Amino acid sequence: MRLLFAVLTCFTAAIHLAADGPFSQKTLDHAAKLRELGLKDTRAYSLVESLTVEVGPRMAGTPADKLAVAWAEKKFREMGFDHVAAEPVPVTHWVRGPEHAWITAPYPQVLHITALGHSIGTPPEGLEAEVFMVPDLATLKKSKAEDVRGKIVFINHRTEKSRDGNTYGKTVPGRAAGAAEAAKLGAVGVVIRSIGTDSHRFAHTGVMRYEEDVKRIPAGAISNPDADMVQAQLERGKPVRIKMKLDCKLLGTVMSANVVGEIKGSALPDEAVIISAHLDSWDLGTGALDDGAGVAITMAAAKLIAEAGVRPKRTVRVILFANEESGLEGSRHYVTTHQDKLQNMIIGVESDFGADVIWRFDTRIDEAYLPVADAIHKALEPLGIARGSNRAFGGPDMTPFRMMGVPVVSLLQDGTDYFDFHHTADDTFDKIDPKKMAQNVAAYAVFAFLAAESPDGFGRIPVTAGSP
Repeated sequence: MRLLFAVLTCFTAAIHLAADGPFSQKTLDHAAKLRELGLKDTRAYSLVESLTVEVGPRMAGTPADKLAVAWAEKKFREMGFDHVAAEPVPVTHWVRGPEHAWITAPYPQVLHITALGHSIGTPPEGLEAEVFMVPDLATLKKSKAEDVRGKIVFINHRTEKSRDGNTYGKTVPGRAAGAAEAAKLGAVGVVIRSIGTDSHRFAHTGVMRYEEDVKRIPAGAISNPDADMVQAQLERGKPVRIKMKLDCKLLGTVMSANVVGEIKGSALPDEAVIISAHLDSWDLGTGALDDGAGVAITMAAAKLIAEAGVRPKRTVRVILFANEESGLEGSRHYVTTHQDKLQNMIIGVESDFGADVIWRFDTRIDEAYLPVADAIHKALEPLGIARGSNRAFGGPDMTPFRMMGVPVVSLLQDGTDYFDFHHTADDTFDKIDPKKMAQNVAAYAVFAFLAAESPDGFGRIPVTAGSP
């Protein structure tokens, strides 16, 4: 009976939406007003400048992480959000120390290296071994132990530029699982070609993981030009040896926080549209693109809605998640501790792809509610945003929500140049264009306002097996 009722409800909603359209002309006119105001926004640019200057790099568990939480709480309150809270989250604390690497033979060269997040360090005197090169993780898995044992594995997988960032997904498994797979074959260390699309001598960090009952070995990434150097020396047919010194270690679990700011809805305040970003960053740059931009865009978009004269009927909730970089710990914790309220979270999105222009609007919602999404897209279209598929990712921190059936969207930014700077010392404020950031604010404000005005929400999507 419940299934029949749900089907009839969706069918009735679909007929209603098709006949009348989901939004009144007055609502659409206000969305157009938000769009125009957003294009003039300077608040987001100021916010990310403030975060990068006054806090800077803010790796989970560090003193700067605590400063970032305090910064976010203060800014939410100064901006007049109706509800502000820092919700405690346990996070993994890993620290980086001095890091160096060299080719010691056949042609000695200095390499620019950075440890991968959660890697163990090398012995104090360093680690030196012959190099075994593979083009990707799949090839490593097929390699013979006798070829790998006692060597440093070099995963030489180049990341190509793409607008939607899909090439990152092809190369990141080598970073995440390379050390564990190499250790199974007897390797003593791993070096990867940085997962970046630049040709600068900046190494790209990022999290890796170990497996239980598999020996832990050190793992680092070298810059693309340095990876080219290692490859060129190997192609000369002589054994290549690398020495690396990585002083890094895990320090256990400490407390951080998800920071929440809400603009309360006028009619259904217990139901919420979630727009989110992650507050933490890696330690090499100042985290302007990843993810200071997302923090600023979502905060500014919600504030724009609050001050534009019409309160949406549902709450717009901004969540700045803790420790996205090392395992989505903030978003996982949020979903776990708010299980009883997930049904009232009608849709969510994360801004976590830099600050370039949004060019596509993807959804992952119940198909009966696609007319609502199409109407939202019509309001976004003047910003140069195309309609995408109903297979949205939603952003990394939306994964635990999506797994539990919460609908998501993606406001997909142009990522052509994003991985030039991603997880490097070059992720700094000067990379942000204020006009492009304003287009993001406009898009997020229009989406959040109209989503909060949706007649019946967006349904639910299938729950994914496993824990969030």
